[in-house]
Amino acid sequence: MARAEANWERLVRAALRGERMGGAYGLPVSGIAGNVPSSLGNNTHIDEVLRAADEIQDEDPTVARILCEHAYTLAQNLDPNSEGRGVLQFKTGLMSVIRQKLAKREVGAIDRSQDIAKLQEFYKLYREKHKVDELCDDEMKLRESAVFSGNLGELERKTLKRKKVLATLKVLWSVIEDITREISPEDAEKLISEEMKRVMQKDAARTEDVVAYNIIPLDALSTTNAIVTFPEVRAAISALQYHRDLPRLPDTISVPDARNSDMLDLLHCVFGFQKGNVSNQREHIVHLLANEQSRLGKLPGNEPKIDEGAVHVVFSKSLDNYMKWCNYLPLRPVWNNTELLTKEKKLLYVCLYYLIWGEAANVRFLPEGLCYIFHHLARELEEIMRKHTAEPAESCISNDGVSFLDQVISPLYEIIAAEAANNDNGRAGHSAWRNYDDFNEFFWSLKCFQLGWPWKLSNPFFSKPSKKEQGLLGRKHHYGKTSFVEHRTFLHLYHSFHRLWMFLIMMFQGLTIIAFNNGSFDTNTALQLLSLGPTYVVMEFIESILDILMMYGAYSTSRGSAITRVIWRFCWFTVASLVICYLYIKALQGGTQSAIFKIYVFVISAYAGVQIIISLLMSIPCCRGFTNACYRWPVVRLAKWLHQEHNYVGRGLHEKPLDYIKYVAFWLVILAAKFSFTYFLQIRPLVKPTRTIISFRGLQYQWHDFVSKNNHNALTILSLWAPVVSIYLLDIHVFYTIMSAIVGFLLGARDRLGEIRSVEAVHRFFERFPEAFMDKLHVAVPKRKQLLSSGQHAELNKFDASRFAPFWNEIVRNLREEDYINNTELDLLLMPKNNGDLPIVQWPLFLLASKVFLAKDIAVDCNDSQDELWLRISKDEYMQYAVEECFHSIYYVLTSILDKEGHLWVQRIFSGIRESISKKNIQSDIHFSKLPNVIAKLVAVAGILKETESADMKKGAVNAIQDLYEVVHHEVLSVDMSGNIEDWSQINRARAEGRLFNNLKWPNDPGLKDLIKRLHSLLTIKESAANVPQNLEASRRLEFFTNSLFMRMPLARPVSEMLSFSVFTPYYSETVLYSIAELQKRNEDGITTLFYLQKIYPDEWKNFLTRINRDENAADSELFSSSNDILELRLWASYRGQTLARTVRGMMYYRKALMLQSYLERMQSEDLESPSGMAGLAEAHFEYSPEARAHADLKFTYVVTCQIYGIQKGEGKPEAADIALLMQRNEALRIAYIDVVESVKNGKPSTEFFSKLVKADIHGKDKEIYSIKLPGNPKLGEGKPENQNHAVIFTRGNAVQTIDMNQDNYFEEALKMRNLLEEFSKDHGKFKPSILGVREHVFTGSVSSLASFMSNQETSFVTLGQRVLSNPLKVRMHYGHPDVFDRVFHITRGGISKASRIINISEDIFAGFNSTLRQGNITHHEYIQVGKGRDVGLNQIALFEGKVAGGNGEQVLSRDIYRIGQLFDFFRMLSFYVTTIGFYFCTMLTVLTVYIFLYGKTYLALSGVGESIQNRADILGNAALSAALNTQFLFQIGVFTAIPMILGLILEAGVLTAFVTFITMQFQLCSVFFTFSLGTRTHYFGRTILHGGAKYRATGRGFVVRHIKFAENYRLYSRSHFVKGMEVAVLLVIFLAYGFNNGGAIGYILLSISSWFMALSWLFAPYIFNPSGFEWQKVVEDFRDWTNWLFYRGGIGVKGEESWEAWWDEELAHIHTFRGRILETLLSLRFFIFQFGVVYHMDASEPSTALMMVETREFDKEKVKAYL
Repeated sequence: MARAEANWERLVRAALRGERMGGAYGLPVSGIAGNVPSSLGNNTHIDEVLRAADEIQDEDPTVARILCEHAYTLAQNLDPNSEGRGVLQFKTGLMSVIRQKLAKREVGAIDRSQDIAKLQEFYKLYREKHKVDELCDDEMKLRESAVFSGNLGELERKTLKRKKVLATLKVLWSVIEDITREISPEDAEKLISEEMKRVMQKDAARTEDVVAYNIIPLDALSTTNAIVTFPEVRAAISALQYHRDLPRLPDTISVPDARNSDMLDLLHCVFGFQKGNVSNQREHIVHLLANEQSRLGKLPGNEPKIDEGAVHVVFSKSLDNYMKWCNYLPLRPVWNNTELLTKEKKLLYVCLYYLIWGEAANVRFLPEGLCYIFHHLARELEEIMRKHTAEPAESCISNDGVSFLDQVISPLYEIIAAEAANNDNGRAGHSAWRNYDDFNEFFWSLKCFQLGWPWKLSNPFFSKPSKKEQGLLGRKHHYGKTSFVEHRTFLHLYHSFHRLWMFLIMMFQGLTIIAFNNGSFDTNTALQLLSLGPTYVVMEFIESILDILMMYGAYSTSRGSAITRVIWRFCWFTVASLVICYLYIKALQGGTQSAIFKIYVFVISAYAGVQIIISLLMSIPCCRGFTNACYRWPVVRLAKWLHQEHNYVGRGLHEKPLDYIKYVAFWLVILAAKFSFTYFLQIRPLVKPTRTIISFRGLQYQWHDFVSKNNHNALTILSLWAPVVSIYLLDIHVFYTIMSAIVGFLLGARDRLGEIRSVEAVHRFFERFPEAFMDKLHVAVPKRKQLLSSGQHAELNKFDASRFAPFWNEIVRNLREEDYINNTELDLLLMPKNNGDLPIVQWPLFLLASKVFLAKDIAVDCNDSQDELWLRISKDEYMQYAVEECFHSIYYVLTSILDKEGHLWVQRIFSGIRESISKKNIQSDIHFSKLPNVIAKLVAVAGILKETESADMKKGAVNAIQDLYEVVHHEVLSVDMSGNIEDWSQINRARAEGRLFNNLKWPNDPGLKDLIKRLHSLLTIKESAANVPQNLEASRRLEFFTNSLFMRMPLARPVSEMLSFSVFTPYYSETVLYSIAELQKRNEDGITTLFYLQKIYPDEWKNFLTRINRDENAADSELFSSSNDILELRLWASYRGQTLARTVRGMMYYRKALMLQSYLERMQSEDLESPSGMAGLAEAHFEYSPEARAHADLKFTYVVTCQIYGIQKGEGKPEAADIALLMQRNEALRIAYIDVVESVKNGKPSTEFFSKLVKADIHGKDKEIYSIKLPGNPKLGEGKPENQNHAVIFTRGNAVQTIDMNQDNYFEEALKMRNLLEEFSKDHGKFKPSILGVREHVFTGSVSSLASFMSNQETSFVTLGQRVLSNPLKVRMHYGHPDVFDRVFHITRGGISKASRIINISEDIFAGFNSTLRQGNITHHEYIQVGKGRDVGLNQIALFEGKVAGGNGEQVLSRDIYRIGQLFDFFRMLSFYVTTIGFYFCTMLTVLTVYIFLYGKTYLALSGVGESIQNRADILGNAALSAALNTQFLFQIGVFTAIPMILGLILEAGVLTAFVTFITMQFQLCSVFFTFSLGTRTHYFGRTILHGGAKYRATGRGFVVRHIKFAENYRLYSRSHFVKGMEVAVLLVIFLAYGFNNGGAIGYILLSISSWFMALSWLFAPYIFNPSGFEWQKVVEDFRDWTNWLFYRGGIGVKGEESWEAWWDEELAHIHTFRGRILETLLSLRFFIFQFGVVYHMDASEPSTALMMVETREFDKEKVKAYL
């Protein structure tokens, strides 16, 4: 029994401390204290009490028991009935702990007085044990001196200890206070003395983090956070404080003692904003104001006041969208005149807006809806401001008090949620429900004011849709969509880009007319060309019809002007098309001399002239500016109204004249090439064959022909021309690809990309890096300007090197921490501080390694003059530097350690050498053949001096120097003593007496010791370091960083003045850290992920083992003996995968870089610009500097929005523990998540949702910072944008960088972030930049051949491709890459993504659309890069491309594409088309062209007409006709898409590397992969537009170390590749069997090789790129698994992975609708040609082409079957 009790005791202790048995090593603990249910309202305090109990358990179990009992009491008071989710389990567990371990007391009533006395006694003992007063005093002293004494690490440790001790004391004091309330006041006074109470209160006042804060401690005092001492922060806080113009706050409003009441307290009182929201926005606004103030300069005085300019900037940016909305409606803003607004009034409006935005939840996707709310709340606020005392606003008064959320946001949320619920999880048509855009666009007209204020919930706008009924009728009640309806049809392609299709069709018509007139321009040609008039108006008429059809479903809610415009355009083009077509027909009948012809020409000319003038006025920038200025004229307004839609977004989408000229010129070249190709190589060669075929009569058909025989062989003509037309429509993308590749290559060369592309180049140009670094990445230093102006180049070079060295060394150290380099390479790469007395620049050893020995060999072998010798050495600059440094270092070291005569001897020797050099007698005075002896002696001296001082070492050093003396005097140097007889006499006398070197001073100075070690290395390293660093990734990073120093970028501003920014990463349930189980899990071949990583990163694995002090050959099992090594192993593996840990580590480099930059800048600002003042900076622990950390925190915030982190914690998922570990390791990391609280209210289950922000506290546990209740489930649309939206309120700063959780960052790139942010203030066109594009490096390229293909393809797009999109084309969007957003611009305009279900599945690009439509400007910059992971397996890649292609299919239907396609000028619209949906449409056309070509050939073969025409052509000798019939279809878009990749490789890697890489890719079958991808994109793009079905497809992003079974490949590729590939193969076989080809086998091969390649690629690529794809045993197992899957019956709950029947039902889900069945039936009719043609070629009956033969032969087959 005792043993059982002891075991139970240990179990309870483990539960209390969170030491979970069997848990993974390295995970943070989270025992009972970490499992407090979130449904307990005050769970934070309970958690703190239990944490304190855990900590003091060993010191005093009785006190721990009292604390646990108190925690139980708190839980019981908060939820007495245990209705909340998890509360009952928590209470039961806590009570079990108390009873079994801690509650060993006598049964009876609890005597609280004893508990109080015990707590008080323990408080005293605990306080004395930890010496609290002494601890606080020591910390204060260190804080005052640590910056200059270098004791920053000690300060950090003292601060952390003080926080932990005081936090525990604070809990004890709070528990004492709570228990005291349970007894009478008289008894309480007796138990607690006044002195003890004062001590406790004093300690409580010292406690920090009592009130959790994010960045700036506003509600609690802080002595450790230096951020509150910054003048700009103090000024911002002061600006928000209460002033006399505000009404008095009611007495019920409480304000923390740490601060004064402010404007946000007033708004909280009036409108009932949540406390969490108010606290969050208080810090947000202070942060914005402080950063804007810092840009204007430092504030003077002890009580700084915010500058009016800073307030105005924040006001104008924050409320810019509101002011534009008011101007558009039109509507007078709340204020009459912005100029008359006071600073305080501006801040009040800013506070109101951000409080609305912070609590709006999903309504944040309605930016103009927020403007409507702000407008009315601001008016209410104006009324309340006139009163003496603040009163609640009428619109926010509810039954439970004042609540903005319940009264304002919830009604709007509920209708949005009701509509979202009606989309049938994305399966319903977009036209059947209102999405976010529909709701938002309702507020684009004055009709929105019908909603009233407070909301009129009876308005139809708030009517919730009812569910669909059976039958043809839809919903009973449906409030229509707004402005636009996303009907699912391919017609959107024409509707959105009708100008493009009109242009292409009319150009094709015109070129065809010219070709059929043999290129002559006579009267007949002109008459035929006039047919372009009817073509134009008919196509405009079609567009007007589509306008009417596409708007169906939105007529009831659209603006009257929009409906009138649609109807007016339809009527106008109906009349115009009828009139012009009639006139043209009559003109043809009457001839060119008729009056009707002249009327027609006049009408066409007039119409064309008006259209051209309007187009010019609307397109050319200068003309457009004129029309905008004349917008008040009715004629201009009418013309613009007819020409373009007029919406709130999309106005003013034109660029500067120079930008316009550039992209027009770009497209003129493309169009000239395209139409030349079309005319000379496509149309003209078919003119003569077409005429010949039309003229043929009586062609022999081998089947019953319906159309061609008596209609000039129409189908034959169609089979010839259809591929030409298809290629004509898609080759615009091919020519764009070629042109953009060339232009991108030239732009990259202009920007100096690829100048440093090898380690050898890094070595060669290294001496230029310090100067370039100082020019670009370092703030201006006055001393440097003085040196530059005075021409002191040597001093300037040394000064630059001393400033460059700390940054370079930190870069190198980070490479070592990441295991890319080993310790030897680290020592070689480190750069000396250059802060000593040496008169030269000391370069890193990797530049100087072995140079001394090479110079020695040259000197020994050289018999020439001194000048010739020095010239040979100086040819290698680094050899010269090595020789000079050795010379100066030897002198400096010897003079530093020797005294008196020894010191004098060194001076005389070196002065003699200098004199010999000046007289050019060095060859005669020094015997260079003996140099090796000197070097050997110097090595001995340096080798001893670099060790620790001891008597033996000192004696050895003296002997070594004496040996050096002997060699120098007797072997090497011919000493002339005549000039300094007295000195030499003194030296010789000391030598004779044996005291010449006895007074040796041991080099204990760190700087001197480093110099001696470096000298020893210079004299001993014989191997060349030309290939250092050897690791390819380390080399690539250093090459890119050093190359970027010579690229154009804005100058850096000091950290204190830079723009602030946030990094924002959405996370759901992906891998955070690889667990040991995942790393050791074996696949079917026995391969583990860890083994795989060791093989593909062998050098990094060795470096890792060295770093953790393990042998390089250590077995994996040896690492498992240490928990620290296990954690390091997990991190090492995770940093090489696509994990959240890798992303967090990379993004936190921003903070590290800012801390280093801020620390060094502060040193300079303290007048420490002398070399000695910079001593030790590189080695200092800058991370511990309070000021540096405060500046970094003010400028940088990192928020990871882990949507289901709360659920993961509750379920004990390892992901939650790993995320908590990341928070512990990164103090600035913030985690936002959605907390789901389930409880029972009024007997009914209730679910509430909260948006929370947490950080790690000093004990490593989650500490809640903000908690904001949401109106309901935030996931109404797509998951990722909804996840971003709920957490975007926790971001800070002027900018926000969106980072996916499979990205990475590098320290050296983080140094350039402040340069990048300055781009927001640079001129990049008509509009200021709203999104800064950033270059990416795909780091998964080395994982596999497929990963390499994806890496090269992606790199081409994110570099060369986006370079051209940004400039000159001005159509770059946001592609889900690490772009930097103008944060305030976007959060006030709907956010950084769109979230409507399915239509916005490619959510990121819609941020770019939205930014462009709202007059933003998206740029691209390549001097900075961010890492990015891509999918590495074929199935992963296919799923990813399927998602993207499906997303593009949905984009076709979207209003954003339509508006941009309509509102861009023509040439910019061309750019937009070919770079967005045009790419996927042309990809689909490429595949369709193969089909068209093959079906045409099949028709010619099966009908027999091909053979008949060929025979006639041979008889007539018609070579043109024969060539037309035997056209070789070798056109493949993949060939041309390789051009950007090749040119990009040439630019950045060199011609030879590019050639080798490309050839290697061909041997790796990259063409097969890209052809396979062609089918993936085509299938998902076309299927999405026709049937829908786009969805997020999780790819896993893991390493592919397993064989994919055939059944899995079959399920994934059956419909998209296998069926279509087989169809192409059958067509080719039929053409081979029945076709006629006078070229024989060679002709057939040339004719069909590209089609065969596509078919075979689609059929066999999944096996070629499958590990062990052709291994026989795997094939057998796959076949067995496939057959089991085929024969397993489906049923309810059976998934497609388990049964063919269930999979087939899922595959046919898209044709369960009537529309789907019709479309699939029509597409399937193409197979009829097989049966219809093949039957006629069977020899079952006599030859006949009668239609009844098909039925007869079928009847014959039936008779044969019956007979058998």
